[in-house]
Amino acid sequence: MSDKAPQNNQNEEVDLGQLFNAIGKLFEKFFAFLGRVLKHFFSLIIYALKPVVTYFKTIAIVVMAAAILGFIVEKFKKPVYVSEMLVKPYFDSKYQLANNVSYFNALINSNNLSEISDIFEIDSLDAAELIGFDIQIGPETGNDLLKEYNDYIKTIDSTLAKDIPYEDYVENRDILSGSIFSVKAKSRSNDIFTSLEKGFDKTFENKYSTKLKNIRDKTIEIKTNVYKNELKRIDSLQGIYFEVLKAESENGKVSIGLEGMIPLTSQKTATKEYELFQKEMVIRDSLKILEQELIKENDYYDILSGFEEIGTVERDFWNRYTVIFPAMTLLFIIIIYLLYGAFKFIRDYEE
Repeated sequence: MSDKAPQNNQNEEVDLGQLFNAIGKLFEKFFAFLGRVLKHFFSLIIYALKPVVTYFKTIAIVVMAAAILGFIVEKFKKPVYVSEMLVKPYFDSKYQLANNVSYFNALINSNNLSEISDIFEIDSLDAAELIGFDIQIGPETGNDLLKEYNDYIKTIDSTLAKDIPYEDYVENRDILSGSIFSVKAKSRSNDIFTSLEKGFDKTFENKYSTKLKNIRDKTIEIKTNVYKNELKRIDSLQGIYFEVLKAESENGKVSIGLEGMIPLTSQKTATKEYELFQKEMVIRDSLKILEQELIKENDYYDILSGFEEIGTVERDFWNRYTVIFPAMTLLFIIIIYLLYGAFKFIRDYEE
């Protein structure tokens, strides 16, 4: 047995040595493959840039001509104007707003000028100048996002809420998760934007939002009636306690109820009157909150910032033709050179 033990150890050492050698060869092959890939990639870049170096003067003239052409196009092309409106919808009318923005864009793309004119109450000439609308989440503070997150967590199961951290919610939330929305209008005319607000007046009210508003109004009405009845009851009790206090001041001690079975001392009466006063103040505060809610959200939306009277020129990168034209020209030359090289390689390739 003592002879077999060293032999087993020797075999294990040989196996480990072979394993390490195999791993080493695998890494060598991997790094060699990676080196070949990088070498071919670098060669491709050099080959693509070769015509730029070889025909530098010609390409420079062509690119310069493209830049001049882009500058001319920019100067003579009619500018695109943009204006922004910030709105805060209530009663879930934001869904109707998003749907109507898509509808307006569909009308513009189909050149349905008569329908656009009717919706926005503008003439067909102004309607023809419209390019489109875009809706995005409006400006929000950290507190706004945190409030939205808390409201969202309340609507889902508590077990799921643990798996949705605040950062993931902010990153993956839908556009309609917001409470304030930015509506951007684009037009070739810079003085029609204020007229477009009339069309948006019709976009927020629908059957569902009307139903929610009616439910809210009815709920406030019921709560208000309950609070007012409670105030009447408190006022009645206060009248009774006032009479008791008045009688106490005359007789020193009185009792009310059936045959005087409920005695009321001066100290107990004053305590009860103070408790009623506190309850009255709480109810009046609740009524004030209901009135503020009714005033604050009495419409289907609020315009926080309307469209500007004069739109600003859109500064979009894709409209900067002095940059786009030369870049596209250079890219086109490189692609043609690569395709020509590939065609030449295939033509001259021998089996």
